[in-house]
Amino acid sequence: MAVPKKRTSKSKKNSRKANWKKKADKASQKAFSLAKSVLQNQTTSFIYTLNEE
Repeated sequence: MAVPKKRTSKSKKNSRKANWKKKADKASQKAFSLAKSVLQNQTTSFIYTLNEE
């Protein structure tokens, strides 16, 4: 027989949302930092080739 699920508390919901946002912010900071280093030709952790003809 189907039983209704219990309601998630506000604090648990807010905690999960904050964790998700922090994770996304960290990923965006990393991507931005990598893009800046690629543009300035100062990369050490990223290998790529330039097509120079």
